[in-house]
Amino acid sequence: MNSIGEILLGAILSIITTIVIEFQRKPKLIIRSAKPSDNRYPNHPAARAKFLGVDVENKPLPLIFRWLSRNTATQCFAFLTFYHLDGQKVFSSKMVGRWSGSPEPVAPIAISGDNITIKNVTISFDLSAASVLKRDIFPGNLKRLDVAARFDDDSECYGWNNEAYFSNPRWRNPKWKLQQDRYIVKVEVETSGEKTVELFRLCSDVSLEDFRLEPAQKQDYAVLNNS
Repeated sequence: MNSIGEILLGAILSIITTIVIEFQRKPKLIIRSAKPSDNRYPNHPAARAKFLGVDVENKPLPLIFRWLSRNTATQCFAFLTFYHLDGQKVFSSKMVGRWSGSPEPVAPIAISGDNITIKNVTISFDLSAASVLKRDIFPGNLKRLDVAARFDDDSECYGWNNEAYFSNPRWRNPKWKLQQDRYIVKVEVETSGEKTVELFRLCSDVSLEDFRLEPAQKQDYAVLNNS
């Protein structure tokens, strides 16, 4: 009996240890506001642009588990939802996120002799076209995700993603236009069937210099939980 009990105990401990190790090795994403990017351009749709975003980090393992290796967060895909401070959605749909530094989409061109023509294109960024919008995040590394942009002397700002490169007017996409106000932004990042969610405050009722993204306040979480 003692021998059988020891075998069963050893098997149970082995299973528990395996579960704990595999749980620790799973990607663990944290999302926090990133430093704004304030850029000036000579020949672009705007002379000055300030971009707000968040950093998405795959946390390294705790010191006690550093002899293991955290798994890479593969095929990370992001959605952003904009809310008024009372919890009402600004837009009827979620905005598909754009990872900063990813290639800028360009319209295809047709070349015939000495003539170059930019073809008219219709871009759809629904889930069926999402594969080009995914990124892998290695343990201890982070990727920046764009949120919103504001240009020149505009009072309004715009949700920023790949659609902005094809909008009319370019960059200032009417579909994601945000009037001068304060908003709650919900950022959702999905990887390997798991979802990480974080809330932020978008402050656009200020000057361009003070245009910013900051951590959400306690009431923001309460408002969305009750909406």
